[in-house]
Amino acid sequence: MRKAMLLYNPLSGRRRQADVEATLSILRSARVEASSAPTRAASDATDQVRQAIVGGCDTIFACGGDGTIHDVLQGLVGTGAALGIIPLGTANSLAHDLRIPLSAEGAARAALSAKPRRIAVGRIEYQDFAGSRATRYFTVVVGIGMDAHLFYTLDPAAKRGLGTAAYCAKATRLWLTHKMKNFTVEIGEAGQTRHAEVSQLLAVRIGNFGGVLRQLAPGASLERDDLRLVLFHTRSRLAYLRYVLRGLFATNWKIPGIELLHSTSAVCRDVASSADFGTHHRILVEADGELLGTLPAEISVVRDAVTLLAPDWAGRQ
Repeated sequence: MRKAMLLYNPLSGRRRQADVEATLSILRSARVEASSAPTRAASDATDQVRQAIVGGCDTIFACGGDGTIHDVLQGLVGTGAALGIIPLGTANSLAHDLRIPLSAEGAARAALSAKPRRIAVGRIEYQDFAGSRATRYFTVVVGIGMDAHLFYTLDPAAKRGLGTAAYCAKATRLWLTHKMKNFTVEIGEAGQTRHAEVSQLLAVRIGNFGGVLRQLAPGASLERDDLRLVLFHTRSRLAYLRYVLRGLFATNWKIPGIELLHSTSAVCRDVASSADFGTHHRILVEADGELLGTLPAEISVVRDAVTLLAPDWAGRQ
């Protein structure tokens, strides 16, 4: 690491600024030429990353949560620059999975001794809210169905003020009241294709989300070049709850109607006719906790996509 740019969300307050300054101090003390800049907007982060790389940066730090990492990732895929993580968000799922220290100072020091590793990322093509096709890359998860509806209804101010409590409160309310809708999924498996109808799909890349969802998709790993799909063939609220509790208690319960499998692709489509589309009907899509748009959506894997800075993976399970 010779030259680094730190990108951070300016809406997160003075504490975020202090953490960024502490990170800059540690990097500079290690003779890294380091600077920082606020992310202007999610759509601008890609250009900010590319401009930093053109300016000679070999490392781009995402200073924030999974959403900030997601925004920075869009400009890094396919380049030689490395992604560093200073976890300053609410959930910090990717940092939990990579065992990155959750303090800014600890994460900065870990980055200085980390070994760059090339990994695959997920890719999703979807329909944005203007009706146009769009594409995003992801490192953590794509969710289609009720979990995406959570991010649609979640108040950003509540998220900033209450953190994970806001997620839990909204998730509980949705679990009790949200009307689940089925959609079709076409899955690529071992050179063959199968079809299913589901109420929720997760396409997961990490094995440990931390907290309640730390065991959300056993078998998922950034060291693999595929996706861990979680298919909900049921609309049973009890099955959804049992699946979450299964992860919380790290059990091996078999939940009827919920299937896990490895795949490199999934194509999801709404079963309703176009005449039925409306604000309350649309099946929503999220990636890394960021609401993206609606179906139809195509999920795939891009191998050898980005360089990641993380503690030594030799002891990972």
